[in-house]
Amino acid sequence: MHPMLNTAIKAARRAAAVINRASFDLDRVIVTEKNHKDFVTDVDQAAEQAIIEVLSKAYPDHAFLCEESGPSKNANDETEYTWIIDPLDGTTNFMHGFPQYSISIALSQRGVITQAVIYDPVRNDLFTATKGAGAYLNDKRIRVTKLDRIANALLSTGYVAGNAKALDEYLKMYGIMAERCHGVRRPGSAALDLAYVAAGRLDGFYEKGLKPWDIAAGALMVTESGGIVGEFSGESDYLYKGDIIAASPKIFGQMVGLLSQFGEQPKA
Repeated sequence: MHPMLNTAIKAARRAAAVINRASFDLDRVIVTEKNHKDFVTDVDQAAEQAIIEVLSKAYPDHAFLCEESGPSKNANDETEYTWIIDPLDGTTNFMHGFPQYSISIALSQRGVITQAVIYDPVRNDLFTATKGAGAYLNDKRIRVTKLDRIANALLSTGYVAGNAKALDEYLKMYGIMAERCHGVRRPGSAALDLAYVAAGRLDGFYEKGLKPWDIAAGALMVTESGGIVGEFSGESDYLYKGDIIAASPKIFGQMVGLLSQFGEQPKA
């Protein structure tokens, strides 16, 4: 196993200890509203600090891009190594005691994601990937499903609460997909949804308006397990645009066919 991946696993487990401890007494969790329906807890912040502590001790010159603290001072286009971190993806679920949330850590090396860890502290599921070396769940190699018809597919999606237009679009997309596939789920942790696509627990995932820390680790896992990740147009510039489809190859093509109308239209 790559030593940097090993360190990221150690960091994820340290964050999980913080999250698990807090999950036993949710009444004591301090909640702050960042934006409308967008919450942060003191647990998100403590878990993020735990991750940064482990990684910066091992790699003092590496930069960070984190959900709660944003980019570190040394994060710029010249930085060779940047860790992209979501310390608690699925905060709303966590706050309610709904056991579907995860820790997501990815390493970007000169703009390319090379290491990924997604850890589900509830089920003790550890998803890992290294560029060019495959994706794993608890040390067992994982692959996307071989399904070839969207009619038989189980898909997941998500919705970033924001404005009426986004909600309207989400409902339109849901209507189209729910009619054409076996089922659509909305579990509430995009990182875990992507890990599930990689592991074949889901056949595909789509969502608009995500951030790099939601996508970075999961996207590498999907591609390393034989799947495809792209924007709604099928193009590959999804990490900073935030609109994403991830699926096994045949299902990906069918999803793009149905969802490309919701993508950015090419400039005339």
